[in-house]
Amino acid sequence: MTERAVAESPLLSWLERPRQDRGVHFAAGGDDWTFLSYAELADRTRVILAGLRAVGVVPGDVVSIVEPAGPDFVATLFAAMAAGAAPSPIAPPLNFQDRAVYGEHVSGLLRAAAPRVVVCAATLTAAIAPLAETAGFPRVLSADELADAAGGSRGAVADPGPLALLQFTSGSSGRARGVQVPHAALAANVAAIRQWLAMTPDDPTASWLPVHHDMGLIGCLVTPVVNTSDLWLMPPEEFVRNPGRYLRCFGARGARLTSMPNFGLEYIARRVRPEALTGLDFSAWRAVIVGAERVDAEALRRFCALLGPHGFDPRALLPAYGLAEATLAVTGLPLDELYHAVELRPDRLRLGAQAVPDPAESVDGGGGGEAYPVVGCGRPLAGVRVRIVDEAGTPLPDGVVGEIEVHGPSVAQGYVNEADSASQTALGGGVLRTADAGFLHDGQLHVLGRLGDSMKVRGRAVFAEDLEWAICRPGVPAQRMAALLGHRAGTATVVAVFEQAQPEWLAQAERELRRRAEGAQVVIVDAPRGTIARTSSGKPKRRQLWQAFVDDRLPGTVITTGPAGRPDQTEHTTTAS
Repeated sequence: MTERAVAESPLLSWLERPRQDRGVHFAAGGDDWTFLSYAELADRTRVILAGLRAVGVVPGDVVSIVEPAGPDFVATLFAAMAAGAAPSPIAPPLNFQDRAVYGEHVSGLLRAAAPRVVVCAATLTAAIAPLAETAGFPRVLSADELADAAGGSRGAVADPGPLALLQFTSGSSGRARGVQVPHAALAANVAAIRQWLAMTPDDPTASWLPVHHDMGLIGCLVTPVVNTSDLWLMPPEEFVRNPGRYLRCFGARGARLTSMPNFGLEYIARRVRPEALTGLDFSAWRAVIVGAERVDAEALRRFCALLGPHGFDPRALLPAYGLAEATLAVTGLPLDELYHAVELRPDRLRLGAQAVPDPAESVDGGGGGEAYPVVGCGRPLAGVRVRIVDEAGTPLPDGVVGEIEVHGPSVAQGYVNEADSASQTALGGGVLRTADAGFLHDGQLHVLGRLGDSMKVRGRAVFAEDLEWAICRPGVPAQRMAALLGHRAGTATVVAVFEQAQPEWLAQAERELRRRAEGAQVVIVDAPRGTIARTSSGKPKRRQLWQAFVDDRLPGTVITTGPAGRPDQTEHTTTAS
């Protein structure tokens, strides 16, 4: 390893003198964990680095990685960076996932990434190799095959290549887009996260998030490794099966930091019984970064109510905002500050309108409908500047709703195959137009939702996230419902899709949609389980679902109500989505 290479790549400095006493705990069977020290991971990384060079990987190449969250994923990720190449993680197939849909998705990612080699878990080779060949990239090797190619040698770190990472967006607004993240951007974001959380090597992290997407990859894998702090890593399916095991990482094993989407808090609050927490102590839990989707104040409250009797401090909940195009984190609530929510009325959510009322004005006046809370997502991290702009890019005053714009060293370089995407998010010249709507208030960013997932109805903006919040808050599981917005046959249409709905859920949806989307055509769909396609971060793929609805490919019972809310037609679709 050259001193120059290490100095120019702080992301790889942990490889120079890796620690024996700290490392990554990988979930094993039962409640066991397999520990690999950073010294062991560094040795495996150097072996795979030598193997990548042996098969022809050079600086500037892309290395696609289709591995579960195990030692070989970690080692291959950093080995590709150390070779001067850009690692590009791709999630392995899930159990019960539609093979054709997964195959089309992976083939598209490989065509966009154009990798020199695909590194794939040996158990997945039979599934991935044909997809790689179809995409025109037939070279698929396992980590063990790369180790064999190394012939017992260990590779030295190269000077950084043009990119540290090629990461794909979640695809919630359409096809996943490849985001080009330079070394400087990734290093700046990791440094900003460490500064925000006051991270030291004595602050262990635990995570169940997928390591193939920005929140789990950068926030809960790259940052702890660069920080050389202990990490407990478990796959999402294990969290779903046993959320108590994840909580024991904090209450019994000493973890202090984590991140998760809002639905993770909801899931824990719904599935974990208070008696299962007997003997656990959460008083040292310093940070739960909550992002990736709109943050629900009720979910925060219920999470605190469950863990509070065991020492959990509500100030550890840190609502945040970020996206892959900004590498990851953009804003976050500072440590030791209690989260808060602004009460808004639906009529205040028009773009260009003042969202936050004057202190002298009653939020209950004006006939705008029931007020509801929008949780603040904190302040810009170190080096980041956030503005709210109108359609022309002109900055808007505090409290006015517009598009969120991000500037700073963590903003990514650009997209691959930009012409292939219809997303509204735009990158260029260090400026990121996010296509997310929000406003600034008291220095904090408040996020309302995707502009592409909103629609004007009778002069005001209706956001899919608002409809989902209103429908789900009485007890509908958020993972079994999604709201879709668009125009069908020239008519503003709102669709509420449920998976195996209870009768009361359908009644609740009709009441809320009549109130909050007055003037739109309302459609309620009771669909089979598995109908709502979701991203790796748990967000519904609304554009994909909307297209299936328009094409009459959405399965289940469809109840259509007119703008006045009276049911006028029931039809059944039988084709699969």
